[in-house]
Amino acid sequence: MEWWSSGEQLETARLWLEPVLPDDRLAVFQEFTAAIATFMYPKPPQEIRETDEFLSHALRQNASGTDLHLTIRRRETAEFLGLCGITQIQTPTPELGIWLKEAAHGQGYGKEAIARLKAWADEHLDYECLRYPVDRRNLASRKLAEHLGGRIVGEYTQMNLSGRMLEVLEYRIYP
Repeated sequence: MEWWSSGEQLETARLWLEPVLPDDRLAVFQEFTAAIATFMYPKPPQEIRETDEFLSHALRQNASGTDLHLTIRRRETAEFLGLCGITQIQTPTPELGIWLKEAAHGQGYGKEAIARLKAWADEHLDYECLRYPVDRRNLASRKLAEHLGGRIVGEYTQMNLSGRMLEVLEYRIYP
């Protein structure tokens, strides 16, 4: 499935989203902290090797067309802000995800990035709905889903990789 062209970037008024690169390793390692991962399934890397493994896996998934992992950057400065993506692209219910570094919180970057990613999905994917699981205590992420018209369709608990129990609300966002 040819859904991404080499060198393609998604742009917004203030951001650009581009496929993750090995060059992002230090920023990802430094910025994906315990505080950022509190309400997420993955745990923050303890060693740079773990970040390298994640990026290698993400690059393979991007190349195979199963997932789309993107780096979020400020247009003006190319500053690294975080990562976002869509996993399980070739299914009827792909999953959206995003995280931003702490210094980028509260500035509307998440809403801007996720809205652009959903617009890309609407243009390029044939899907029934996008899933967006979020911990009920993560109000900022819940607002992102609701901004896109997301509706809660289920709830469950799940232990994350750091050993914390998540109280997950699963949103569905329709084309």
